Amino acid sequence: MSNPPANGMHAFSRDTTAIVDEVLEYARRRALYQDVPLDKPLRPRDLQRLAGNSITADGIGARRAAGLFENVLAPSCISTDHPGYLSFIPSAPSKASIAFDVVVSASSVYGGSWMEGAGAVFAENEVLTWLASEFGLPATAGGVFMQGGTIGNLSALVTARTRARRRRAEAGLPNPARWVVVCSAEAHSSIASAADVMDVDVVKAVAGADGRLRGDSVQAALDEHGDAVFAVVATGGTTNFGIVDDIASIAAVTQERDVWLHVDGAYGLAAMLVPSMREVFEGVQHADSLIVDPHKWLFAPFDACALLYRDPAGALAAHTQHAEYLDTLTETPDWNPSDLGIQLTRRARGLPLWFSLATHGTEVYRSAISYGIDLARRIADEIESRDGFSLVRDPQLSVVVFRREGWTLDDYNAWSDRLLEDQVAFVVPSSHAGEPVARFAIISPLTTFEMLTAILDTM
Repeated sequence: MSNPPANGMHAFSRDTTAIVDEVLEYARRRALYQDVPLDKPLRPRDLQRLAGNSITADGIGARRAAGLFENVLAPSCISTDHPGYLSFIPSAPSKASIAFDVVVSASSVYGGSWMEGAGAVFAENEVLTWLASEFGLPATAGGVFMQGGTIGNLSALVTARTRARRRRAEAGLPNPARWVVVCSAEAHSSIASAADVMDVDVVKAVAGADGRLRGDSVQAALDEHGDAVFAVVATGGTTNFGIVDDIASIAAVTQERDVWLHVDGAYGLAAMLVPSMREVFEGVQHADSLIVDPHKWLFAPFDACALLYRDPAGALAAHTQHAEYLDTLTETPDWNPSDLGIQLTRRARGLPLWFSLATHGTEVYRSAISYGIDLARRIADEIESRDGFSLVRDPQLSVVVFRREGWTLDDYNAWSDRLLEDQVAFVVPSSHAGEPVARFAIISPLTTFEMLTAILDTM
């Protein structure tokens, strides 16, 4: 048996400069790509043949490992920042945010506490304060950048339930047999997932024919389930259609009944940065909590969710962790991001957005978001003008759902597979009311009208 090195870190000190140069050179090339490759997945057996056995006792070296990633592993991952990536909700990080994401990793910044990451936390809070102001929240609002919308929604709902429990305890009332969260049938799947983790029930209030949840439907759910309801979730841009609930009427009901209002704006709430769209989101200013994902429509890299609270004190009560080794953090008035959500250890994931915003200014962001909304409307009009095509719903934001008359799911799947195989675009089918449909989710400012019409031509 060989003896371990006297200094454990010595094992990692070989060829340090060459390793860093190799990795940063690839990162530079990838960040500066003008024509981002779409790429496509490989089968497991092909990846095993081409890239298997890369973990060895003595290592394969940085050059070979980097080459393996660049030439085999990366091309088997679809590029979510390709302008033809129109499925799910794409990502289109700015070059500035991509570059600074490398800095965040290289700096080994811990973003969980003020003591350890004051500068990073301050910069993140600058972004959160700006967002809170744009959404109409009071100056006392604050929050944290979480891993993603699922964790953000879960953290907000845990905070809401903690408040409900405390209030019942203060009133000398027992907790209900089952807590209830009310949302729309169109709400994101993460709400049901959060409810499952929390062991609470989800009541899906009936949305209108246009897919929007309204106050009267929420009122009916509250009347039926009473004090068991600890939160109502309104959606600021559904994933499948980009529908914005009637948040104002929902807020009127939750305020009257003193029930926590959470707005899930993971995808769509960024549209509120466009002045002409703010009326659509009327009522957001009354939210007790909300989320928006910068890695979606705020042009930041994965993974980042901005979680904001009207009054962060409730989040502190729900999420601050207590342990002897944490006393030095929790017994101070410092702003510790880890006290505001379900993550103790956290990367300073808001910094790439901060750098890009500081670099480019907010007006560039408004313009880029507005472009996506306008392009969605333009391609929707084009679809309506074509024989054999029809819209399923008029787009509200930047998602366009349409049908090719007479097509079955097999037709859509074959078309989708062909587009990816030919490296034209990534457009997977969706469904509505049991009907297979096609769907464009437009995020990237590099997506063009000509690109979208060319895709329609293939149908």
